[in-house]
Amino acid sequence: MVSSAEILAAFRELSNSKQLDRAELLELLQDGIMAALAKKYGPNVQAEVDIDEGRGDIRIVLLRTVVETVSDASREISLEDAQSFDEGFEPGDVLEEPLDFAAFGRAAVQAAKQRIIQRVREGERTKIRDEFSSKVGELLSGEVQQIERGKLVIMLNKFREAEAIIPYREQNHREHYHQGEPIRAALKRVEETPKGPRLILSRGDVLFVQALFKLEVPEMQQGIVEIRAGAREVGSRTKIAVFSRDDSIDPVGACVGLKGSRVQAVVNELGGELIDIVPWSSDPERFAKLALAPAKVARVFSDGVSRTIQAVVDEDQLSLAIGRNGQNVRLASELTGWKIDLYSSREWLEKGGDAALFAPLPGEEETEAVDMPDVPLSELAGISPVAVAVLEGAGFRMFNDIIDMDRDDFLRVPGMTPEEADRLVALIDELTEEGGAGLEGGQPAA
Repeated sequence: MVSSAEILAAFRELSNSKQLDRAELLELLQDGIMAALAKKYGPNVQAEVDIDEGRGDIRIVLLRTVVETVSDASREISLEDAQSFDEGFEPGDVLEEPLDFAAFGRAAVQAAKQRIIQRVREGERTKIRDEFSSKVGELLSGEVQQIERGKLVIMLNKFREAEAIIPYREQNHREHYHQGEPIRAALKRVEETPKGPRLILSRGDVLFVQALFKLEVPEMQQGIVEIRAGAREVGSRTKIAVFSRDDSIDPVGACVGLKGSRVQAVVNELGGELIDIVPWSSDPERFAKLALAPAKVARVFSDGVSRTIQAVVDEDQLSLAIGRNGQNVRLASELTGWKIDLYSSREWLEKGGDAALFAPLPGEEETEAVDMPDVPLSELAGISPVAVAVLEGAGFRMFNDIIDMDRDDFLRVPGMTPEEADRLVALIDELTEEGGAGLEGGQPAA
């Protein structure tokens, strides 16, 4: 049987590896010893545990109350048995019986070990929640530990115990990573799972762009300049609206930096993605005018009831205002939170100018450009009708609803068999690896 000195040495090593302080270490050890005593003597056992780190000694004293008739052997001892130790014992006295740590049985030591492991895990989970719950939107760095079904598993540099992933939908699919490569991403949310908190990171959300600007712009770190709104089509274009609390500081100029150095650092991290930086305004008409940059807007009219903006541009500015496949006006609409209807000056005059004309948003009828097309599960080859029915019964109807699910997630769906779960995981592997080329009407990822 191991000695108390060896146990203390092992726990000191555990304390260092798990970043536990001395108080936590002693509390864990005492709790584990009490679990071992409960295993050996009963659940209501009472004892004093004194740990002397300097001498490497653990002193355990079992406390039992002297009674005429024993009703709980874990905390009581009969008068007759007590008097065999000392004839002076009377009912109500407490017998103190020193215990040798080496006398613990294997089962008791195992109980102590399990209790300590459980407490360490609970402590780690609490630390992760406390550490990251207030860091949503911040930039985190690490390295790619594993790539599975299009999902990136990340080992963080400063908190390696935390489980962190970048789901398929939170990636920029123009980027390709390999195991062991360094990576940065923004914390999007902290997700609770049966195994503890999981950090969901993103390189595809506008949060990532905002986090990069906070890193590059000192005025943002000081709280003088802030990003009030953002819109992004990952891998293509981002618009952000910035505001300065100090009238002497130009928020756009602060973000651009000397000779464009600050914005260029962000563009380089995003692989050449275009970035439009515009001033934020509380006036929706002025904000819409600014958000449509780089196009020059001649006139703007707003309807507060329907939250719709009618913007009139010159003929030579119309295509610039609309953007490729309607991207510019779509991002401007998302940035402002208002629907924007665009008219050329000729169209505006032909329709009477002041008439309430609300044409469909340019490009609105087109589906948003994404790397992985979303299609109904019923249209996917490779999924049996039974599996489709089971998934739809649980609320999963589209491919993107299941793209980040793993085998355990599928098995939690009522009616799902292990065989069907394996087939679904294999199908997701195939489709994500091919960039969606296997989907009906899908295009390979860029």
